[in-house]
Amino acid sequence: MSTDPAVLGDIHDIVTLKHRYGRCLDNRLWEEFGSTLAPDATARYGTVSQGEPLHFDGREAIVDYMRESLRGSIVTVHTLGNPEIAVDGDTATGSWSMSDVVIVPDFDTVITGTSYYTDRYARIDGEWCISRTEYYRLYEAVTPMSGTGMKLIANRWAD
Repeated sequence: MSTDPAVLGDIHDIVTLKHRYGRCLDNRLWEEFGSTLAPDATARYGTVSQGEPLHFDGREAIVDYMRESLRGSIVTVHTLGNPEIAVDGDTATGSWSMSDVVIVPDFDTVITGTSYYTDRYARIDGEWCISRTEYYRLYEAVTPMSGTGMKLIANRWAD
């Protein structure tokens, strides 16, 4: 079975897009993070660390939530892998594994977890963007930093 070279290029562009989504989120590059999302994008994050799953409609709502939540000395790392991408013209779907670590020094807390993302993509004005993103958790754990002896010796976001 052979794949059309144009489709392979689309898959490459979508993989790069999703990796940019994670990099911009972790580095708080809010304008660039927003550029990964369609204006009418939806997000359904299956976290329970805040009491219930989080739902957002529209690029602005997604970016605003992330900007407000990830500030101060909080550190995040999102690692995405195992992409399965299917392209159908100017739309596509994708599945991704994700591991994340969220360190919250002000609350002596480390949150770790793994998830599976299911995404939809749209090509808008020749560029791929995320039109819907959602994940479900395989696990999410909260650990006190002090209980493990963890001491942060570098933190880009520390005052």
